[in-house]
Amino acid sequence: MREGDLVLLPQGTAHRLASAPDVVGDSLDGCQVTNLGSNVCEVVREGTGAASTLFCGSMALGACALNPLITLMPPIIKGCDVAGNDPIVGPLLAAMTTEAAQPQMGSATILSRMADLLTARLIRCWVHCTGASTTGWLAAIRDPHIGRVLAAMHRDPGHNWTLESLAGLAGQSRSIFAERFSAILGEGPARYLARLRMQLAGELLGQNGMSVAEVAARLGYESEASFARAFKRITNVSPGVVRRTNSGRIDINFGF
Repeated sequence: MREGDLVLLPQGTAHRLASAPDVVGDSLDGCQVTNLGSNVCEVVREGTGAASTLFCGSMALGACALNPLITLMPPIIKGCDVAGNDPIVGPLLAAMTTEAAQPQMGSATILSRMADLLTARLIRCWVHCTGASTTGWLAAIRDPHIGRVLAAMHRDPGHNWTLESLAGLAGQSRSIFAERFSAILGEGPARYLARLRMQLAGELLGQNGMSVAEVAARLGYESEASFARAFKRITNVSPGVVRRTNSGRIDINFGF
């Protein structure tokens, strides 16, 4: 890494930062740690060399059904490889450095929001820099018509989506939209939406402990019975089983 560079580890790969490969890392015991608020801390370690400012952090994605992109990303993404032409990244890092140098009221919130923005920009840059495939999820989100529809589906999977409303979002006729969607993603929009809903349902039933009726209503089903039938048809297990096991892990692949 060089000055101004950044690295994203999408799968949370174990790692360490060191000035050289053979340098043994120290613990935080010898550092001065100041809580700036929320979960943001300033960590200072005294030394004799030139001062360096590092921003390190982690984030948890609340619903993996809404983030299939993460499963397609490599273990390590270097900002210098994908974000060189992004006009926002450099100024954003400079703003974070300024805010960290003189923390004030609200600094923790400001730094957190800027870190979120920085991560989102880096992921977007990676998407646009990744290959030229004409099929699959990456191709779909790069497509100006299909990408807009996928964003809407993932943002509100419980909405009463119809082929007509989705085609309207895409700015295409129903026939052209359905044909284009299937050609890129290998299945129709109704099937894709159903699998998306069931993946999210598995998380809500297992990890969040919601009742079957609550999940059915949240995902736009008119009755608990219709939701249960759709869930079992796609996952091969009943929603009650997933809720009782309290895992929420069901095998529905969005990686393509």
